[in-house]
Amino acid sequence: MNQNLQKNLGLAPALSTVIGMVIGGGVFFKPQAVYSLTGGAPGLGMIAWVVAGIITITAGLTAAEVSAAIPKTGGMMVYIEEIYGKKLGVLTGWMQCVLFFPASIAALAVMFGSQSATLIGNESLVVPITLGTILLISILNTISSKTSGLIQTVATICKLIPLILIIVFGFINGGGTNSLTSPLVGPGISTGSVIGQLLIAILFAYDGWINVGALAGEMKNPGKDLPTAIVGGLTFVMAVYIIINIAYLWVLPANELANYASPASAVAEVIFGPMGGKIITIGILISVFGCINGYLLTGPRILYTLGLQKSIPGYKYYSKLNKSGVPSTATIIMGIIAMLYALSGQFNLLTDLSMFVVWSFYVLTFIGVILLRQKQPNLPRPYKVPLYPVIPIIAIAGGLFVVINQLLFAGMENTLISLGGIIVTLIGLPLYNLAQNQVKRDEEIR
Repeated sequence: MNQNLQKNLGLAPALSTVIGMVIGGGVFFKPQAVYSLTGGAPGLGMIAWVVAGIITITAGLTAAEVSAAIPKTGGMMVYIEEIYGKKLGVLTGWMQCVLFFPASIAALAVMFGSQSATLIGNESLVVPITLGTILLISILNTISSKTSGLIQTVATICKLIPLILIIVFGFINGGGTNSLTSPLVGPGISTGSVIGQLLIAILFAYDGWINVGALAGEMKNPGKDLPTAIVGGLTFVMAVYIIINIAYLWVLPANELANYASPASAVAEVIFGPMGGKIITIGILISVFGCINGYLLTGPRILYTLGLQKSIPGYKYYSKLNKSGVPSTATIIMGIIAMLYALSGQFNLLTDLSMFVVWSFYVLTFIGVILLRQKQPNLPRPYKVPLYPVIPIIAIAGGLFVVINQLLFAGMENTLISLGGIIVTLIGLPLYNLAQNQVKRDEEIR
């Protein structure tokens, strides 16, 4: 983004962009993880959808101030670089390129492959479909940005269809006899021990809000319309998520939803019968295909930017554009990394990894709002976070709780995954130093 962008966006397009960016594949699959963590009980799961929504709203409102004050291309990587310095900015971009985007792509592809194989009736096709999907979408994204945009448009329409149908017919055809609020958790499970894991699972479904602030430079009245779009859009998303989870429970109890990798498809089959369930599943798959496309459209641009900045070894290759003006090398490389992650076959593990690492940097962004107010009080701010500093403090506290809980209190497996994420992120520092040495050598040769 630059300062010459036309300010022609009103509230309606901003609102629809917020909703379109956030609603993705998580709402169809995450209830399985949620109700597994609660021991098949609905209460704490429903509360966690609300709490995660509130954290997301405060996060969006907070990060939007930085986006509006620093309207440059590159997103969070640029914000953190401006506030904390070059090295932390590079680490942010590195984390997004090797962990967040590839893990998110891999997680969605794993679910796409699993559901597609079930639909076909041949479980041996899970891995080929999973890897083939990532490869196909990577190739499509090297053709042109128009192709990627067309996929996004079709997928956006298709993802609303199963949501609407499940909500409407779930309440009409469901029995409505299952409990929605009690018990909070199943036998032998502590509320305090699982709430952090629940939040990190559900936050995957709410992810996408960080991009909302990028609209600030193109809005007619960002000070008024941006917070309205964020609060309105994310509140709408939260309402949809809560309503569809009630619809799921209206049809199947929480302890049964915990047994299905795709609870939405299971509910659809009960409502519409085997054939109707398959049709809804196809709609869900198109939505997931679009989500993967969205990540493979935006993620490689971060790797391309790191290449332009000469911040990673081999920067000459990552900063290349093909004849269509697309960073094709960066796209293929990110696709390959995602394919390697996808070999794990673990949807929930991959989403937990992506959420842990990215929320660590989200917290730095929230803190950055306060630091920027202190360091640069006269910086033009088209939008200021309302109820400052209350909203940023809530966002920081919510983010820290999720990150610290995942690192220290969510069991040995989650601790190891989190530590692995930290180690891989920190590898970006020596790689940055190697890149700087490479830059010096290249300049000496010239």
